[in-house]
Amino acid sequence: MFDSQAFRRALGNFATGITVITTTTPEGENVGLTANSFNSVSLDPPLILWSLDKRSNNLDAFNQASHFAVNILAADQMDLSNQFARPSDDKFAGVNFRAGIGGAAVLADCAAVFECSVHQFVDAGDHIILIGKVEQFEAEGRAPLCYHQGGYSIVMPYSRLAAESSEPTAPNGESKIPGRLDTNLYYLMLQAMRSYQADYLPLQMSSGLQTSEARMLMILTEHQSLDAKQLVDAVAMPEQDVRLAVEVLERKGLISEENGIYSISVQGHEKSDSLWHLASEEQDRVFAKFSDEEIATFSKVLKGLIN
Repeated sequence: MFDSQAFRRALGNFATGITVITTTTPEGENVGLTANSFNSVSLDPPLILWSLDKRSNNLDAFNQASHFAVNILAADQMDLSNQFARPSDDKFAGVNFRAGIGGAAVLADCAAVFECSVHQFVDAGDHIILIGKVEQFEAEGRAPLCYHQGGYSIVMPYSRLAAESSEPTAPNGESKIPGRLDTNLYYLMLQAMRSYQADYLPLQMSSGLQTSEARMLMILTEHQSLDAKQLVDAVAMPEQDVRLAVEVLERKGLISEENGIYSISVQGHEKSDSLWHLASEEQDRVFAKFSDEEIATFSKVLKGLIN
């Protein structure tokens, strides 16, 4: 006999992203459910698919829908996944969203969203495969929430690839192709920055926050409250990026604004503490091979360049 439960467990070894699929009924009621069956189909025309259990209470709504949206959840949106996965009279309670094409809900702060018109229904065993034509999409570049072996996971860089340099190096760390760049300090700083981006940046993004958002949260932990100008100066990023980061952090309940002053919330402190812990661990790992004196000199040089 074919063991369906074992088959399900075997399928769980294929890591997937997690999405919330949304649509509206003819009466204008919002419908949403959690699904990890999303996949791409075609670039020309732009088609995607996902599948729905024929026993689902939402089957009629999607059968009658002209459009649906695929909201790919970010790493810190586990609560949204749980909310749309369990039965509820109002799954959208407390959820920040806007009406997209055809009225399908577009959730805020997702890794990406694909707004689709219904292209085709395919009968497939105990499921219906819904193929959608992508009418428009948006991608925020946030690390996605993943699902693997029955549990939530996050994307982490493959250690071998993260450690590899884009240029050939000798065992002593110097370039195999000697030249003036070996002694050019600006070039070496650039290479060090690229190494940082390969190792630390993916770890930070696994928190579900972009660089500007994470940096702002960590700074507010140190300064408690800042006005808009102080925030821009402290974060050292373009004002537009800071403004967008503020909007995201406020929606997530991590910071608040009152009379032009931005403060970090209790939830924000918890998130920031995890970011500082991550940064400290990575710093200890990277600088473990250097003496305290070498690190102090390096810090002095960097501060001198900044000032």
